[in-house]
Amino acid sequence: MQQFVENTKAGVIQASDAIFSQRFNDPLVHQVVVAYLARSRAGTQAQKTRSEVRGGGIKPFRQKGTGRARAGSIRSPLWKGGGKVFAAKPRDYSQKVNKKMYRAAMCSIFSELVRQDRLRVIDSNVIFFSEPKTRELIRLLKPINWRTVMIITNESNRNFELSARNIPTVTVCTIRTINPVDLVKFDGILVVDSVIRSIEESFI
Repeated sequence: MQQFVENTKAGVIQASDAIFSQRFNDPLVHQVVVAYLARSRAGTQAQKTRSEVRGGGIKPFRQKGTGRARAGSIRSPLWKGGGKVFAAKPRDYSQKVNKKMYRAAMCSIFSELVRQDRLRVIDSNVIFFSEPKTRELIRLLKPINWRTVMIITNESNRNFELSARNIPTVTVCTIRTINPVDLVKFDGILVVDSVIRSIEESFI
């Protein structure tokens, strides 16, 4: 895997083929991504059926002679303010994905990112800013022709995160917070060199 610093090749990093040279499993990746998105849904939507709506205990008008359609309650779903026929209720949207499937999907995504040249490695010294400097980060990312970028670090770096906060197309995360949705969503992924070993330890 090539290591890049400011658009220049700085060498080659040895990486495990078990993670970065796997065949892309499209159905598995799709299943894991959908499961991840489903798990983030709140599932708190709630509506009332006709039996739960307040009022409507008396027949609104007599059965015959009014010229109107017969009605037994003002809380019928046909009436304004009535209950819902198929009322939404709180539910759990999470889907079952075991660890083996999740790891296989992540390895498949990493491998595809490498094949598409959407994953590059940067030196860990590059991201250590003495103070927040958005201009310095823009200069670092300028040679890379990606519209959106996610930078993965091993640990939280306050100055570096503050430098990226004002750039809407750049997101900084740690190895503990990466997820399949972000890996697929961003045009390119910049990985700190020390993170490669952490990825191998996490997904092998």
